[in-house]
Amino acid sequence: MKYGRKIILSVLLVLFTTPLAFCQSELLKGVVNNLAYYKQRKELKFLTNAKKSIDSLLKIATDTSDLEKNVYRAVIYSAIVYVDSTNKSGQPENFFRQTVRQVDVLNTRKKIFKYQPEMDFARECLANVYIRKGFAYMRVSDYTNAGDMFIKAHRYVPAFKPLNAYIAYTNNKLGNVTTAEKYYDSVVKTDSTRIDYIEAASSVYKAVGDTAKALEMIKRGLKLNPNDKFLLLDEAQIYNNNKDYKSLAPLLPALLDYNINNPDIVFVAANCYDHLKQYDKAENLYLRVIDLNSAAFDPIFNLGLLYLKKSVLAKGDEANKNLAYAQQWIEKANEISPNDTNCLEVLKMVYAKTGNTDQTEKINNKLKQLTNQ
Repeated sequence: MKYGRKIILSVLLVLFTTPLAFCQSELLKGVVNNLAYYKQRKELKFLTNAKKSIDSLLKIATDTSDLEKNVYRAVIYSAIVYVDSTNKSGQPENFFRQTVRQVDVLNTRKKIFKYQPEMDFARECLANVYIRKGFAYMRVSDYTNAGDMFIKAHRYVPAFKPLNAYIAYTNNKLGNVTTAEKYYDSVVKTDSTRIDYIEAASSVYKAVGDTAKALEMIKRGLKLNPNDKFLLLDEAQIYNNNKDYKSLAPLLPALLDYNINNPDIVFVAANCYDHLKQYDKAENLYLRVIDLNSAAFDPIFNLGLLYLKKSVLAKGDEANKNLAYAQQWIEKANEISPNDTNCLEVLKMVYAKTGNTDQTEKINNKLKQLTNQ
């Protein structure tokens, strides 16, 4: 069964949600006023005016150590790199790198704790820029660079849990399933309400062979949304792969409601009922699969085997009728795959049961040829 759902990505969207305690000193009045105007009107010109003001205040060499002025420069620069994504303000090519460097240096200053709201704001702006860059790489399937962008964003806003999901997603796309598992693990422990996270985490756990954890994720998701068909398919696939037909059987009615025209899934249901010796249900579903795909070998072969089993359980005319059906369907399977040795062995058994010595000998000779090759 092949199915899946892409994880839904979302941006941080925190610009100007952090309350800034703007300083009211006369020296910074022009800077603060322009920031306030931008908050009210959302016009880029006020940010560029604020930048001009703070740059002019930091022209004197001795001012480069002024913590307050440098914090406000970081606030303004980070706001510009986030707001002005197309660089309408004409900033230099290295403006973003310069801003990142400013914020990183300020984070190391001893008294930076005095400016917690301002620095939170700057970090959130930079995280938004990195997330935006990550999305851009995602759109062109460049998961290596996308992952790098999300990791850089995570450094600034470690509490933004969706970033763990994005990092996990890119690692999974790159085949780094162990790393993906680690990040998804942290996501589902803190945010168990996103079905797309749960479904993606389940896929990763399956990829690393931890089906118990995958089932734990799936059951958590089904508690949130009992009718989620993707999670239902995930659970069914695990039970089917593990040949746990007793656990699979209760899922089949809902599974078939969603997928009655999907030959692969109908075959899984037929095979399950077959193993549980519910032969009537299995027979009807095998016939349904054959109706949907008459060229498929497995359902035709399995149906022949089913009639063979029923012929052993029945007596008299009923046994003969089932044996005749078994021959009919096994012969059809042999037409589709003439060199399948399992099919030839079963066909030889059927011919022996019907007393057809010529066909039995013919199949026996073919088997010898195939096994001697």
